[in-house]
Amino acid sequence: MPVFEYKCNDCNKKFDVLHKSSANLEEVICPACQSKNHKKLLSSFSASTGSSSFDGGSSCSDGSCGVPSYGGCANGMCGLN
Repeated sequence: MPVFEYKCNDCNKKFDVLHKSSANLEEVICPACQSKNHKKLLSSFSASTGSSSFDGGSSCSDGSCGVPSYGGCANGMCGLN
């Protein structure tokens, strides 16, 4: 079940909506002001790697933004490790 993020054009509040089916996509109502005047926002997503060696708490100071870096060997697949 996808969760979509919206921004109300009337009160400028952001809110999330869990859509149980594609049938209720038109029924989105702002919970703050009850307006139907909204904009769907482009949201980021998170994926689990299943690896405990991934440092999810890293900052973006090195440009990686939490993405594990395997260098040129793709996690040792070139035989250099």
